[in-house]
Amino acid sequence: MVIEEVRQGAVTVLKPVGPLSQDDAAQFKESALEVLGRSLGRFVVDASAIPFVDSKGLEAMVDVAEAMSQSGQALKLCAITETLREVLDLTNLLTRFESYEDANSAVRSFL
Repeated sequence: MVIEEVRQGAVTVLKPVGPLSQDDAAQFKESALEVLGRSLGRFVVDASAIPFVDSKGLEAMVDVAEAMSQSGQALKLCAITETLREVLDLTNLLTRFESYEDANSAVRSFL
């Protein structure tokens, strides 16, 4: 999995490219937690290039969201694919994240 990182002003946008599955879940979690520390929680996950997610991938997302909630923040997802939205909805996890249509909307939510 490749994880692209782009700065938009004071906000970092992480874009994982590829499935968020057992093989890559730890890498995603590590990258997200590192950016969380560097950006003081001002980051967004662009999910547009995640074709599917398995239980380990969901666990990594929840772990990041829980780390953020300890400081009163929420993990912001944008451009969620239909497959990912369906999985999050079926597992009742969709409400654990803030979701936005695109990266620009998510970045503007910090203003």
